[in-house]
Amino acid sequence: MPKISIVCVSGSHEKLQMAAMIASVASATGSKVSVFFSMNSMAYFVKGKDECPPSEGEFGPLLSQQGVPPFKQLFQQSVEFGDAKLLPCSMVMDLLKISEDDLEPGFGPPTGLASFLSEAEDGQLITL
Repeated sequence: MPKISIVCVSGSHEKLQMAAMIASVASATGSKVSVFFSMNSMAYFVKGKDECPPSEGEFGPLLSQQGVPPFKQLFQQSVEFGDAKLLPCSMVMDLLKISEDDLEPGFGPPTGLASFLSEAEDGQLITL
C-alpha cells in the first residue's frame, strides 16, 4: 500500500478537516499514514482546547451543521483503526511551551521536520 505523509500547518477548519479525512480514509484502506502537525495547526490539539478553528469560507460552518465527524475524531480513528502516526512538530512545541502530556491522546513523540521528511521519502506528500 502507498505511504502518505501529510503536513498540517493551517489552523483553518476546512484544511484540518480535509487532512483528517485523508488520514482516516487512507489508514482505513491500508495505507501507512504519517501526519506532521506544525505552525497554526498545533494549538487545536492541546488538551482542553475545544473551540472550533476559524473557517476560511462558508463551507466550514456546514461541516458542523451537517453532522460531519469532527477532525479530532477522524484523526483519532486513523490511529485506532489504521496505521496512522500523529507527529507534533518539536520546534512548535518548544515555541508554545507545551509538553507531550499537554497533547490530545494518540500523538506520537515530538518530531523534527528533517526526520519527518526523511520518513516521508518515497511516498506521497500532502501539505494543508
